[in-house]
Amino acid sequence: MTRKRAGLVALFGAALLALAAEPAAAAQIQDSTTDSLIWGLNMNLLYVALPITVLVEGILIYTVWRFRNQEEALPTQENRRLEVTWTIATAIILLFVGVASYQVMASPYVTAEAGDQAELQEQDTELITVEAQRYGWTFYYNESSWDGEAEVTTTTNMKIPANQDVSLRVTSTDWLHAFHVPGLGLKSDAFPGQYNRLRTNAGNTGTYQLYCAEYCGSGHSQMLGTVEVVPQDEYEDWLAEQKSGGDDSEGSDE
Repeated sequence: MTRKRAGLVALFGAALLALAAEPAAAAQIQDSTTDSLIWGLNMNLLYVALPITVLVEGILIYTVWRFRNQEEALPTQENRRLEVTWTIATAIILLFVGVASYQVMASPYVTAEAGDQAELQEQDTELITVEAQRYGWTFYYNESSWDGEAEVTTTTNMKIPANQDVSLRVTSTDWLHAFHVPGLGLKSDAFPGQYNRLRTNAGNTGTYQLYCAEYCGSGHSQMLGTVEVVPQDEYEDWLAEQKSGGDDSEGSDE
């Protein structure tokens, strides 16, 4: 097999792998801005990794086949052009990966911002405090301000409006937990006495599984919950109903 033919075979293999990966990516439903950004980065890195993998494996297979009858290993011949080529290619690949990753990791929907609370409260976003404890979840709906007591509180089930920015403050009352909603691409540690902030925008209504992703004791496996994404008008009606219910809204799972 000539080098040119081996290169064509490797390129063809990379194309087949890319085509095989594309339907899998298309089948992945991107339910939130966070999820969309993460999957977009994964696909960009996959498009880079597949050709490199096929090329390296193709060269390896060709080398094994080409020198299968060689009784003694021959010394490697110096080839400065080849060394310069793969050095530049590696630098370009690393630069692409760095830029692509930075664009996603710098997004407030993926990495929590350190901005002040006053600036956050001026934005059009729903504010919810997520409180973890052994072994469950409590959610405080603060609406336009983190200050003061929340008028609406639920346990186990959290409701958020669709197609609207939602900011979450994640904390714990006892020890380390982790807030994780895979369907929305959300994950954050919950530390006692500290707040980690998440922001997302869910585009599809539905119910998503919530669980603790950090082993926290004997009841860890039962520390489950749900995040229900509902239309904006339904969410506002629900908040108003909970407020009018007074003390009955405390600890509600609805």
